[in-house]
Amino acid sequence: MLLKDKLAGKRLILASKSPRRRELLAGCGLRFDIAEDYQVEETYPEELTAAEVPVYLTKVKSAAYPAKLAANEILVTADTVVVIENDLLGKPADKQQAVAMLSRLSGCRHTVITGVAIRCSKAMECFSVKSDVWFRRLRDDEIEYYVDNYLPLDKAGAYGIQEWIGYVGIGRIEGSFYNVMGLPIQSLYVNLEKFIDDYMRG
Repeated sequence: MLLKDKLAGKRLILASKSPRRRELLAGCGLRFDIAEDYQVEETYPEELTAAEVPVYLTKVKSAAYPAKLAANEILVTADTVVVIENDLLGKPADKQQAVAMLSRLSGCRHTVITGVAIRCSKAMECFSVKSDVWFRRLRDDEIEYYVDNYLPLDKAGAYGIQEWIGYVGIGRIEGSFYNVMGLPIQSLYVNLEKFIDDYMRG
């Protein structure tokens, strides 16, 4: 039975403002609703390693969802970070910070980690996926052009792989391309199917 059929009679809810995540989930042929905006304090303990932060934050996002889940509802949350030399790069606050982030990523390898939480009224399961990305050395005018024209302030690490900067700047990826976009959709598909089998049969 396909996942879309297993979801019959269930309500899948994606709690994300990201249009990329919505696009990727829709690309799997799954019907879902978008959660209404709600407030989340996206902070984490300093003792966490970089690899632990995305799962921690996606749990925070899930716990902050303001409505009690009905028996047939499944909530999906996600959080993506960019890691370079053990430093976390989240979303830039302004153009200056976006330029600084891209200048740091230029000519280097970095790691993109996305944490995902799947929750129903009875259980929650979390996982994370890593992808390594290599940028060629970017010129200052290329960085300025991208930031000015694509306004990547809503993206971890100040770039979208599916945009101009990804076309001209990324030379190599190891891991999921879609994870770098913000949602490891293949892993989510597999984990969501298992989640339904484990917790929501019948």
